[in-house]
Amino acid sequence: MAKLRPAEWKSSSLAPREFLRTLVTASGVALLTYIGFAIGLKMTAIGFLYLLLVVATALFFGVWQASLASCLSAACLDYFFTIPIFRFAIADPQDWIALGTFQATALVISRLSSKELHSTRLATQHRMEMEQLYELSRNSLLMDLHQPPGPQLAVLIQRIFSTSAVALFDWNLNRTDRAGDWAAGEEELAKAAFDADLGQDDAHTQTRQRILRTGAGAVGALVLRGQSSALVADALASLSAIAVDRYQSFEKEERAESARKSEQLRAAVMDALAHEFKTPLTAVQTASSGLLELKGLSDSQIDLVRLIDDEAVRLNALCTRLLRTAKLEAQQLDLEMEEVNLKSLIDEVVADASRGREERGRMNIAIDDSELSVRVDRGLLAMILAQYIDNARKYSTPGTPIEIAARRSRTEVLISVHNFGPTIPLEDREQVFERFYRSSALKEVVAGTGIGLSIVRKAAEAHHGHVWVISDEKEGTTFFLSLPGSARRKL
Repeated sequence: MAKLRPAEWKSSSLAPREFLRTLVTASGVALLTYIGFAIGLKMTAIGFLYLLLVVATALFFGVWQASLASCLSAACLDYFFTIPIFRFAIADPQDWIALGTFQATALVISRLSSKELHSTRLATQHRMEMEQLYELSRNSLLMDLHQPPGPQLAVLIQRIFSTSAVALFDWNLNRTDRAGDWAAGEEELAKAAFDADLGQDDAHTQTRQRILRTGAGAVGALVLRGQSSALVADALASLSAIAVDRYQSFEKEERAESARKSEQLRAAVMDALAHEFKTPLTAVQTASSGLLELKGLSDSQIDLVRLIDDEAVRLNALCTRLLRTAKLEAQQLDLEMEEVNLKSLIDEVVADASRGREERGRMNIAIDDSELSVRVDRGLLAMILAQYIDNARKYSTPGTPIEIAARRSRTEVLISVHNFGPTIPLEDREQVFERFYRSSALKEVVAGTGIGLSIVRKAAEAHHGHVWVISDEKEGTTFFLSLPGSARRKL
């Protein structure tokens, strides 16, 4: 036996139902005619009864059965109730009026009934879709944000909306997640829709493509296969975009929180180590100072002891700097604000930073006003200047001058340290002030940790100032520090 195709199966299943409706319609007309003739109803009364039968047939069975009922009713009315009875007299205008009335009633009622049934089906479908969308939105809020949203959304959409297949492409994660049955070669259908930035519908394959958009732009694409309306596809795309955006926001918050905790731990460790180092360094410095006071040391021994003493003093200063840095980053440092003469402070820092007569000769100080002063924390400003000068000394071409300048404008005091040497690429000039960041063009030139300039920026921000750098092969490299004319204490 040959297998029926879907259209043939549908036709074969409808045929018995249509035959049964036709049989019921004819039986109804026959029964009404028998009862009316048996009790002797007049033509007017039986005519209204036939009209009610046509209306009922139109409401429950449709226009074709209602037309059959109207024709049979008109024929029975003429044959059994119109004089002369038991004979057709179709030529009588009353018969045509009755037939026309029955047919008009059948058409109007069936039309209204069909429209009402269609509206009811649409309302039921919309209510079901709203319930499904509500269920999806509720479940999307309960998703595990520690896991990528794509697999979770694809499974939810397919389960709730009973679609045959779902694919979701997440641009930020660069991954496509699928649920349901997809044919070979359709693995990248969602990614292709995103790349083309095209949302479209294919009625032949019942496939709908939508781009996921948020306030920041397109974040992915959604492809649905199965029976679903365009409005539902648009709503699913919006809900999916919101879920993807929530995941991205949560991920950023997680990274920020992790970085914050890591920074707190690092600052605590730095603070603890600096405190631990100061005790043995103090002992070393005391011992070296005592050795210098002893008599009988040879010249070479004295040189070695002085070297130990100098380096102990230097390490002790570094520990002090680390302690202040840890407090700066934890925002626990109380600034000791005072009026500081810049020329005096710069001379002091240059003297400490210069090693030997040759290095002192490279340092050029340019301050137009010897009385120029600024209200700052002297220790922090000295630390900034020492870091700038130390960087200039390490990265400058040997023998080239290093210029330290300071001047006042109407609203600020500007301090700069200039040197000639390797240039800092444009893309690195902002990032060199980030912790542990070192310019790719310079990190092979001189060893370092990448924390000095980050400390400089923190110290500047504590005074409501800011730092930046410019670098050019011809003009050299200049680091700047800008401080308010009357630097305020950080709250």
